[in-house]
Amino acid sequence: MNRRLLVSLSALAAFVVFAAAVFLYQRHTLQVAAFVASEQAGAMVRPHSPVIGIADAPVTIVEFFDPACEACKAFHPQVKQILVAFPREARLVIRYTPFHRESSVEAVKILEAARAQGKFEPMLEALLDGQRAWTGQGTRAIDRAWAIAQSAGLDVERARKHIAKGSVDVMLAQDVVDLKAIGVRATPTFFVNGKPLSSTDPGRLYDLVKSEVERVGKSP
Repeated sequence: MNRRLLVSLSALAAFVVFAAAVFLYQRHTLQVAAFVASEQAGAMVRPHSPVIGIADAPVTIVEFFDPACEACKAFHPQVKQILVAFPREARLVIRYTPFHRESSVEAVKILEAARAQGKFEPMLEALLDGQRAWTGQGTRAIDRAWAIAQSAGLDVERARKHIAKGSVDVMLAQDVVDLKAIGVRATPTFFVNGKPLSSTDPGRLYDLVKSEVERVGKSP
């Protein structure tokens, strides 16, 4: 056996070992996530959580979501398509995950003020569409977020009064406690009926929801 072939076989063997290790690690991580989700089922959905879709849908998609997160914005069209595909079977529950700190917190406050005015979904779309304009730290970024919100129909004066009551701060603090208990470390993180999404591929989210819709449809 010549040296070049030996080196090639050694490299191939090393790659196979590496690939197997990655697979086992990912499987273990998914198993741990599923276990933690079952142990923290009460922390997965709270009464205060925004819901898109019918309230009694048998399939619940929980998204740990940061409005300032580019990946959350990228996933959002797929999430909407899933809700259109399964209008009576699936609902989306949003848990706020303010990993981008000041900009995230301000956007959450705007979203909750909009929800109080019955404008949550249009405001969510507006903030995601204009995400690049308002993400970042400082007063200027915050002002841009509020300008987008006002253009999307938010009554800013009512919104600021709603935020001043402090209920949004309490809600956000609970969401942060819950995401830490569940072990969420990145956004978006999805669970479908408590089952964690194992991939960053939006298509896999559709597959997971579809399998849950089919499963609950077969239940007696």
